[in-house]
Amino acid sequence: MLFRSTRMRIIEDIKLDFRDVLILPKRSTLASRREVSLERGYKFRNSGQSYRGVPVMAANMDGVGTFEMAQSLAEQGLFTCIRKQYTSEEWFSWWTYLVDSGVKEQVVEHIAVSTGTSDSDWDKLNLILTGLGSIKYICIDIANGYSEHFGDFVAKVRQTWPTKTIIAGNVVTADMTQELILRGADIVKVGIGPGSVCTTRVQTGVGYPQLSAIIECADAAHGLGAHIIADGGCTCPGDVSKAFGAGADFVMLGGMLAGHIEGGGDIIEERTATGRQILAEGRLDLPHNWEPEYAVKKFVQFYGMSSDTAMDKHSGGVAEYRSSEGRTVRVPYKGAVKATVQDLLGGIRSTCTYVGAKSLKQLSKCTTFVRVNRQINDVYLG
Repeated sequence: MLFRSTRMRIIEDIKLDFRDVLILPKRSTLASRREVSLERGYKFRNSGQSYRGVPVMAANMDGVGTFEMAQSLAEQGLFTCIRKQYTSEEWFSWWTYLVDSGVKEQVVEHIAVSTGTSDSDWDKLNLILTGLGSIKYICIDIANGYSEHFGDFVAKVRQTWPTKTIIAGNVVTADMTQELILRGADIVKVGIGPGSVCTTRVQTGVGYPQLSAIIECADAAHGLGAHIIADGGCTCPGDVSKAFGAGADFVMLGGMLAGHIEGGGDIIEERTATGRQILAEGRLDLPHNWEPEYAVKKFVQFYGMSSDTAMDKHSGGVAEYRSSEGRTVRVPYKGAVKATVQDLLGGIRSTCTYVGAKSLKQLSKCTTFVRVNRQINDVYLG
C-alpha cells in the first residue's frame, strides 16, 4: 500500500534482505552435489551475443577486479569485471601476455572492460575497444544509475558499439531497470548500498533492501528479455544462493573475493603473543636458548571505491563538493582464490540438492523463501 502526501510518500509493503529469509527445503531426487550443473547459457537482448559459464562475477574493485583475478577465475568458468582504473597501456600489455600464454580465447569470454561516464573515460574506452576488438563486454559503472546523463551515456555506447554486451548500473527499482534496458543495456547491475565496504546508506539514507530489489528488478528485466546482476550484500555462499533463487542471472562479489593473492595489495602481518609467551614474560629463570613465541596473522587492506582511500589513490583526494561513501577495512589474507571458489560453488550446489534443482537455471523455480527473525546459531561466533 502506498501512502501519498504533498511532500513525500511511504512504501509500506514489506521489503526483504538476505538476512530476513531462509530457503525452504523440498523433496529431491538428487543423490549428490556432483549431479548439479552450475553453468548457465544466456543470449543477450541488445547485443545478440551469447554467454556460457558459471555466472558468478568478481566486482570491478581494487583488490578484486584485477587482471590476475580475471585469469584465475576464467580458468574456473567465472567472470570478472576488470576495475576501471587500469590504463589503456596496461590493458595492451596484459593482452600481449594473454596471447603469448595461449589463454586469450579462454579469458576473453569471461571479462568486461569497465568505464565511468566522463569524457576521459569515453576516450579510454574507445581506445581499448578499438585496439582490442575481441573484448565482448562493457561494464558502465557508477554509484547512481538514476541520472539522465547515465542513461544518455548507455545509449551512446550502444550506438557506437552495437554488438558489445553492455552491463550498466547501479539501480534498485523496476522502472529504472527497464529504462536502462531500453536505452541499450543487456544486463543491469542491481544494488545501492548493500556492500560490506559501502556507506552510501549511512551517508545519504538512500537504498533498497537487496533481496526485494533483486526480485523486482529481475521480473522487470526478464519481461523485456534482458538480465540482471545482484551486486552487493552477499557475505556467504548461502546469500549467493538466495540471490540466484530470487531471480538474479549473475551475482557479483566484492568482499567475498577480497584478500586473495590474485587481488594484489600489500600483505599486513600482525603478531600476537601466544599464551606461553605471555606466561614467560617477566620471568628471570628462562633458559638461555628461549625464543619468544608469537602467532602471526596476515591481512590485506580492502576498501570501497567511493572511500577516501580509493579517492586519495585514484583522484588525488576527496573533492570539496562530496564526501566519502565507503570504508577501509582489513580482511584476512586467504591465499589463492581457487579454494574460496570451491567453497562457494560447493555451497550453491548444496542449496540445489536441498530444493531439487538439477541445475542453477532451475534454482529460482524451486525456491520458496521463509521469513525468519534469526537464521543461525551464533553461540561460537564470538
